[in-house]
Amino acid sequence: LKETDVYWCTADVGWITGHSYIVYGPLSNGATSLMYEGAPRPSNPGCLWDVVEKYGVTIFYTAPTAIRAFIKMGDQHPNARDLSSLRILGTVGEPINPEAWMWYHRVIGGERCPIVDTWWQTETGGFMLTPLPGATPTKPGSATFPFPGIIADIVDLDGNPVGDNDGGYLVIKHPWPSMIRTVYGNDDRFRRTYWEHIQPKDGQYFYFAGDGARQDPDGYFWVMGRVDDVLNISGHRLGTMEVESALVSHPSVAEAAVVGKPDELKGEDVFAFVTLEGTYSASDELKQELKQHVVKEIGAIARPGDIRFADSLPKTRSGKIMRRLLRSLAAGQEVAGDTSTLEDRSVLDKLREGA
Repeated sequence: LKETDVYWCTADVGWITGHSYIVYGPLSNGATSLMYEGAPRPSNPGCLWDVVEKYGVTIFYTAPTAIRAFIKMGDQHPNARDLSSLRILGTVGEPINPEAWMWYHRVIGGERCPIVDTWWQTETGGFMLTPLPGATPTKPGSATFPFPGIIADIVDLDGNPVGDNDGGYLVIKHPWPSMIRTVYGNDDRFRRTYWEHIQPKDGQYFYFAGDGARQDPDGYFWVMGRVDDVLNISGHRLGTMEVESALVSHPSVAEAAVVGKPDELKGEDVFAFVTLEGTYSASDELKQELKQHVVKEIGAIARPGDIRFADSLPKTRSGKIMRRLLRSLAAGQEVAGDTSTLEDRSVLDKLREGA
């Protein structure tokens, strides 16, 4: 950070990303921090880019879900604004698919801004996997390497390291300064949840908070998402992120969310919720084309059993897709549990009506 930087994190200030990267982080390093209440609406889909232009934002930090929404709105909105003040772009909250990464780099960053794709959690207190902007060669969709001092690995349930490109459990093997200390009033839950899901190996405990990942032959980490987002189809394990990336690579798709639907024969089937680019319309023909596109990109095992088109997807105020709600809808169940973090309740109502 530089003293002249104008740092804008678009997260809701009540979330860990919000108060860490709107308040503590930028201000403690002497930067100017920008706060904005609102989101792009049909009446003004380019409002975020107006803010970048007006205030000369230099560092822009947002979520992959938001980036995919920007793509759906069209290039004309950022192209009509002067975004030359930007020098670093960031992404946080969930894995970013390569297509969204490339769009972000090309359209928003003008192919000059490094992208800092970060993996971390409320419980970690700061970045754990992240490129160092301008120093780390990046790959679209990869959070690259552990932050200096962080010792990360990908292991199986017995704590053994897995091979290159083999999916496993993303763990941290040694303590770090900002780590979670306990769950308030429930030390046993803290140990069970974070330290005993992966069996201790030779007396060493691994921190694990639910994400799966793989490491390529160059050592780059690729976060695949929550392990409960991994589907088991006829005995084959398939990451929802893989299917989502395949769908989004089709020119008609702006955003996709994939969940598992119970299936008597296969155990689980692929159920995809898809929002389309502005110039495309939902049809049975397009649905079949998308199914075949996934087969071509991944294989027949990943073919979606069902695709439901939607105007938008249910998200939290920090931009994360609420997959728990989508799983309930896919299974034909009544949506239960806490929905207080849902940004727009009408999205859920429309999805119910379209069932």
